[in-house]
Amino acid sequence: MGRESNHVPAYDVVTGTTDFASAKTIGERADCSTDGARSALTQLVEMGIAERRGTRPAEYRRNDSYFRWKRIETLAREHSTADLREEVDALLAEDQSFQDRFDAPSPDAISPATFEDIDHEDVHDRWDALTRWRSVRDHLEILQQAIHRAERDADGRTGESASA
Repeated sequence: MGRESNHVPAYDVVTGTTDFASAKTIGERADCSTDGARSALTQLVEMGIAERRGTRPAEYRRNDSYFRWKRIETLAREHSTADLREEVDALLAEDQSFQDRFDAPSPDAISPATFEDIDHEDVHDRWDALTRWRSVRDHLEILQQAIHRAERDADGRTGESASA
């Protein structure tokens, strides 16, 4: 039982860890022993939830690819393709409004020079808008992958019922 109790806190800590940290550090944050944290982290790495770097000391962090995959799977399972497409359409419209506002095809095309001759408040507004624009682009990609996943699942179910 002692070993099992370490898995949940270590899981909670590592899923919030974006920078590599040692098992000792994660154990301290999870209020468990280094060995307990290491055991849990080894399992989390095997499951793909965490990444490991190095050996002495090994360091761990959340595996962002796993959480992205999990988000795509959840969206595909919990929402209809029609709902997902509706959200894509709304985000595409928002993306277009950012392109129009900044006269640029993407947030990465914005030159830092565009911030030189504006007041402090406008700088914050523009940075907030660029941050939102990047989020819109990220979410669009995730939604499009979720639609693809949902359609693939639906095709698989259709194929199964047709062959039965």
